[in-house]
This record gives sequence, structure tokens and C-alpha cells, in this order.
Amino acid sequence: MDADRLETDLRLALDRGEIGIVFQPQYPVDSDKISGVEALARWNHPHYGPLGAGILFATAERSDYMLPLSAHIQAEALRQAAAWPGALSDLRLSINVTAADIAQPGFMPGLLGLVDRSGFPRSRLTVEITESGLIEDVDAAAALLTALRTEGLAVAIDDFGTGYSSLAYLKSLPLDFLKIDSGLAQDIAGTARDRIIVRGVIHMAKSLGLKVIAEGVETEEQLDLLAREGCDYYQGFLRSAGVSSADLINLVLKG
Repeated sequence: MDADRLETDLRLALDRGEIGIVFQPQYPVDSDKISGVEALARWNHPHYGPLGAGILFATAERSDYMLPLSAHIQAEALRQAAAWPGALSDLRLSINVTAADIAQPGFMPGLLGLVDRSGFPRSRLTVEITESGLIEDVDAAAALLTALRTEGLAVAIDDFGTGYSSLAYLKSLPLDFLKIDSGLAQDIAGTARDRIIVRGVIHMAKSLGLKVIAEGVETEEQLDLLAREGCDYYQGFLRSAGVSSADLINLVLKG
């Protein structure tokens, strides 16, 4: 895949409507009822076909296009979710924001304005802080997240376990959810040593009063072990990949 071509094409992709959204369902570990979804970006590239969020954001980072891309994805996820029928009125929506997003002056009023204009209720929205970039000023980020929670939004730390910053974030940031990175979640079915580490992360989060969501769950064994250790929710190919808004509605209606 030609990295230079991807960078050039990305600058046209938003105008061409090539950046779409899928929603990955989240389930309680002890229930088959969808409790929420995470909005994920997909790039429908005219030459390479569907590309996932990993390639999309890596390209955006190289080409300094992260902020407009992130804003587009947040707005599109909220727009679609606001149009869900009443049958989905209790679903939570998670949208991703990056360290670069929250470092921008005026980020909070901009985000709250976006949410309120969309019509999606603040009370059902979770803002996930991704570890794609280190938060340089943790104290400022903590103040911002405290303000967002005061305004009715929930806050999660995403991909926990992938960065050196994880423990610093956990200590300093006001959070509602901790999302265990897929690699860490899958490790629970590995060696005894792996299991001890995952158990420690879950118990640490629970002792801080956080709900725990495991990402990338692929087997019943992983789910069973995660549930046994106290994980609250999970998402992954075991139950569902990311789906369109229409397919999500059908999933919920089918129960």
C-alpha cells in the first residue's frame, strides 16, 4: 500500500464522502442485550477498498490531518445516532477523541455544541480518550474531563494497557469506564502470568469505582475468564463486528 498515495487521497476523502461510520455493539458479560456501541471509522478507498481505523488514523497522523478527520467522525456518529428509533433509546454511544483534540482551545464548548445540535442526549454519550497520542498536560486534561462530566457526559480511557502513560492516566484523570486493550483482553486465556496481569488491571479499575469494558473478545473462553474476574462489558468478533446504523437497528429489534 502506497503511504504517499494514502496521504494525498485522504485530503480528498472527506469531500468525496469516503469516510464512513460503523458501530460495534457492546454487551454486558452476563447478557445478550446490547447496552451500547462504539463508533468506529471506515475508509471506503476507491482503489484499496475498505480500510480500517488503524490505517486511516496512521495516515491522518502522518499528514497532519488528524483534527479535521476526528471532528468529521464525531459529527457523523452523533448525526446517525440521533436518528435511531425509540427501540434504541437506552443505548449508550461512545465516540473517540484524541489527545490532539482535547489540547485544542475551545474543544469543550465545541464538542458540547456539536452534541446538542445533533439532538443526541448528553446522558447517553461516552467520550473515549484514545492513547494514540500522549496527553502532554495531564492536569489540564483532568480539568477538562471533570468539566465534561459535570456537563453530563461520561469519560473512558481507551486501549488501556498499550502505553507507558496508562497508570499515570488512571491515577490522574477523572473516569467512568476503563477499556482494556484487545491484546490484553485476549491474553487472559494465555499463561498464568498473563492472567494475573489482566486480573490486576480489572481489580485496580474496580477498586477505583470504574466500569470495565474488554475490547477484542473473540472466544467464549476469553469472555468467561473476563467475566469471572469482574469485567462488566465486552465487545469483539465473538458477538459482532462493526455494523452500519441500519444493521444495528435490526440487531436490536431482533433482540
